[in-house]
Amino acid sequence: MTDNLDIDRSLGFTIAARNARGRLVRLGPVLETIIAAHAYPPVIEKLLAEALVLTALLGATLKDDSGQMTLQAQTEGGPIDLLVCDYRGGELRGYIKFDEERLAEMPANPTLFALFGKGYLAITFDQVATGERYQGIVPLEGATLSDAAESYFAQSEQIPSLIRIGVVRDDHGRVAGGLMLQHLAEGEDGRDRIHTRLDHPEWEHVAILGGTIKTQELAQRDLPLETIVWRLFNEETEVRLLGGASLTRGCRCDVVHIREVLSRFPAEERATMADDTGRIGVDCAFCSRIFAIPVAELENGDVTTK
Repeated sequence: MTDNLDIDRSLGFTIAARNARGRLVRLGPVLETIIAAHAYPPVIEKLLAEALVLTALLGATLKDDSGQMTLQAQTEGGPIDLLVCDYRGGELRGYIKFDEERLAEMPANPTLFALFGKGYLAITFDQVATGERYQGIVPLEGATLSDAAESYFAQSEQIPSLIRIGVVRDDHGRVAGGLMLQHLAEGEDGRDRIHTRLDHPEWEHVAILGGTIKTQELAQRDLPLETIVWRLFNEETEVRLLGGASLTRGCRCDVVHIREVLSRFPAEERATMADDTGRIGVDCAFCSRIFAIPVAELENGDVTTK
């Protein structure tokens, strides 16, 4: 594998004359690490890859580095029970809970509705620095998660948006990339959005250009994200790059916290929670690790994982 790769990274940009902003994301090794923790079938792997890219696109818009963005999809009637991904400070994690038997009855390329049934998409922004928390919830509709996210911005934020995500497998493994374009209120990026125009001539132009992006470009490891911006918008008068951010896998399993929580239970309850070896198994759904906490050593013993 060559060294000139542009992977596990996000890049933001603005097009001032068109009142638009955008962001690109590409995941490789980070994606592999997250997915490798689970024995998911291909259709679930692809869905989680799309969800992680979408999470990175949305999370990278946080101005508070300590803030967190959580994407959650819950269902009524589909084989998938729950999809959860989150982003904090460039760290990504995610998992999917599903019914294996019902999923096996699905066709090779099931629709979003077939996977989720009647469900909803919830996007939550937690700004730790200010203590603010905002959540938007929309029906899980459309052909892809990208469609559902576009509906979220249109309904909850009144922001016209275009989101494209591509997932491929090359000689080195999985690669997933994404593009998000959004129309801003009139004025510079960062100003308060006072109103939304009924017509968006500038936005329509940007959306048409953005819609020409190809899956192969989004997921091409050695294609710089800056080059994609140039290919799409080189005829615009001014495109300003906002800088990028490195993306990592970040499961926040905290052994100390687990021990503290378990210690709050009465000794009798802890004894009933333990297995035949005298350990309490605490499962992390994000990284598929089981923390084995010895009951007899909760206060002063070691914690191992198995």
